Amino acid sequence: MIEIGSRARTLPAPPAVVWDSLVEPRRPGTRPWLHLLADEVDPRVLAAEKPGQVTWSSLWPSRPDDRIHFALTASPDGGTLLRFTLLTPGEAPDQSKTGHLRRRLNQLLFADLRFSYGQ
Repeated sequence: MIEIGSRARTLPAPPAVVWDSLVEPRRPGTRPWLHLLADEVDPRVLAAEKPGQVTWSSLWPSRPDDRIHFALTASPDGGTLLRFTLLTPGEAPDQSKTGHLRRRLNQLLFADLRFSYGQ
């Protein structure tokens, strides 16, 4: 697998809560955060090991073999250090597409998911 991009940031919720959000992003009773664009689809959870790892299928039908791996660790402030790694078994996309994929994951995780926790 080729790494297309990776980024880590902290979220205010503890790892078990973030893990639940990633494993079941549309769980009833939680604030919606997985706001997809017209060219995106809901991910499938391909692997999950609570509370430290989750792997999603691709959000992009145009890149069906890509995978998004999440690593979650507790941060000193009681929140979570969340790292996403976008992987592909094939060729990496061009720079423009790569930038778009990274930006979308940054938006979904480090803005939309973060704000769903009230911060």
